[in-house]
Amino acid sequence: MILVGNAVISDDIKEQFFVCDLEKCKGACCVEGDAGAPLEDHETEILEKIYPAIKDYITPEGRAVIEKQGTWVIDKDGDKGTPTIGENRECAYALYDEKGVLKCGIEQAHKDGKTDFQKPISCHLYPIRIKKYDEFEALNYDRWDICSAACVLGQKLGVPLYIFLKDALVRHFGPDWYAELVKEIEG
Repeated sequence: MILVGNAVISDDIKEQFFVCDLEKCKGACCVEGDAGAPLEDHETEILEKIYPAIKDYITPEGRAVIEKQGTWVIDKDGDKGTPTIGENRECAYALYDEKGVLKCGIEQAHKDGKTDFQKPISCHLYPIRIKKYDEFEALNYDRWDICSAACVLGQKLGVPLYIFLKDALVRHFGPDWYAELVKEIEG
């Protein structure tokens, strides 16, 4: 385990190689699972505020779900998350590109300058999942077979998970925290 600030980080995050390979997985993490993307409290407010700016970036099915259920929902575990289409299928904010790859409509709107919000931090950090406790946060690698192509590509390119997710880790914890993480890992 690695300790940085109030974060306890599993060794997998330094040892696992990972680079998303969307050509192979087709964005499966936006459709597989038993709920939508986990949301932090402040993100629910952001989604409510930016929905008018991003609704043209999602599918008609996604818009219908959001307009019926809201911009966020409480899942079966009592946690806040994004709504999903059908029985826990793709995230309501997802859209398919011309190659059939699922992308994030929120992120596309961000790239086009329609919003300052990039996407939920749980999505940006994936496959790292954060579990919050009273005194600390635990960062763990979520090992899942849908990401096997990402592990192969990461190994081929020699990119560890903490390097691949640098932008997301800096976004969530800040540049000083990330620099300390790198120092702890690389010495």
